[in-house]
Amino acid sequence: MLPSQEASKIYHDNYMRNSRAIGVLWAIFTICFAIINVVVFIQPYWIGDSVNTPHAGYFGLFHYCVGEGTSNREFICYGTFSDFSSIPSVAFKAASFFVLMSMVLILSCIACMMLFFFCNTATVYKTCAWMQLLCAVCLVLGCMIFPDGWDAEVIRDMCGEYSGKYTLGNCSVRWAYILAIIGILDALILSFLAFVLGNRQSDFLHEEVKADNKGEGSDLRNN
Repeated sequence: MLPSQEASKIYHDNYMRNSRAIGVLWAIFTICFAIINVVVFIQPYWIGDSVNTPHAGYFGLFHYCVGEGTSNREFICYGTFSDFSSIPSVAFKAASFFVLMSMVLILSCIACMMLFFFCNTATVYKTCAWMQLLCAVCLVLGCMIFPDGWDAEVIRDMCGEYSGKYTLGNCSVRWAYILAIIGILDALILSFLAFVLGNRQSDFLHEEVKADNKGEGSDLRNN
């Protein structure tokens, strides 16, 4: 074996080992992000009461619960995604749709990982990267549109008269909203990493083809 071919083989082995390790981490974090996305969509803890609100309660994208009675310990819950008319604001309906789309995209991305066994690795990485980028865009739209619905009557009843669009009054942001914002950063990082892995895979394949062609040319000259 020629020294150049031996060096190429060593580089190939090291690259494949490192690429697989990074790819496995990318897949694991993608699955973790999908779990976060599902939790953000389902949980009704995007905004909620504080010590200054007249009623206890909390709101999600489409499901919300409000305290009733003087004790405020008895919650009555409303809203389901299957019944859009039960969602108290048009902005909440739009935000619910975009967050649902982000969840569908990231779950589809996980399903696409099965294509690693059948298709070109670079193509699968790039396909997943675009899905994750679109997922981040949908989450951004959901997080930006959601506060536009804070002027709904049911929210003003709980958060006070000073609440309105993009103003919470006496209420406060809860952990699901913060988790959605973190999810945006997570999706962008995962998308960037998938693009890098896909491009490096393509570049390596091109270099490997060139090396094989050079090796064949050297063999022909020697013969």
